[in-house]
Amino acid sequence: MARILVVEDDPIIRQTVAYALKRAGFEVLSSGDGIDGLSIARSEQPDLIVLDLMLPGIDGYRFAEEVRRANSEVAIIMVTALDGERDTVRGLDAGADDYITKPFSMDELLARVRANLRRVRERSVLETDEPIAVGDLTLEPSQLRVTVSGAPIKLRLKEFQLLLALARNDGQLMSRQRLAREVWGYEFLPSSRTIDVHIRRLRQALEERSAFRYIQTVHGVGYRFEPVPAEASNADGDRP
Repeated sequence: MARILVVEDDPIIRQTVAYALKRAGFEVLSSGDGIDGLSIARSEQPDLIVLDLMLPGIDGYRFAEEVRRANSEVAIIMVTALDGERDTVRGLDAGADDYITKPFSMDELLARVRANLRRVRERSVLETDEPIAVGDLTLEPSQLRVTVSGAPIKLRLKEFQLLLALARNDGQLMSRQRLAREVWGYEFLPSSRTIDVHIRRLRQALEERSAFRYIQTVHGVGYRFEPVPAEASNADGDRP
């Protein structure tokens, strides 16, 4: 049984979400305070956190950053009443895997929760995969390890899964819809922003060390894994 932590300061929303999750068969922990919720997250090690953005004590951004320092694998769904692009990007950069905007239906929240919890099953699949080596990049799915020229690159689990999905389909166009299905488990695309922010973080992590630009943008459609020497990419004057 998956364990879910709900951190939400509004008692009605917190109780409603906790009740819906319990009815769906999950073990639920809850808190109405950022500092208390962070203590619970550290001691109880939940599989997923439903995290409100505006909290007493510490806000959801700081909460996610603190959790990520100790646990790169827990899924975080950020709940926010702010729907501006800047707030969304900031939440994803802080460590959220996904976000949902208030007001939301319980059916939508449960769909997001189930999709993100599939990561447990996905990890067991990763452990059966053979290493992938291309350019100066090596992926070892069984170890959840990425290296560039032998140096380890630190990625979140979702970023690793995104890179692996692209690398498995070397040279093929991967639409955002397909990436949403293969990496997040969604049959629909809730927002391209989630994928785009993860791609940006992934590029930054790789390109700090690599002599290649691995992820190319197909504008308006998606992405393609296609190693191009960094010098050639810079010479073209067009960053994909």
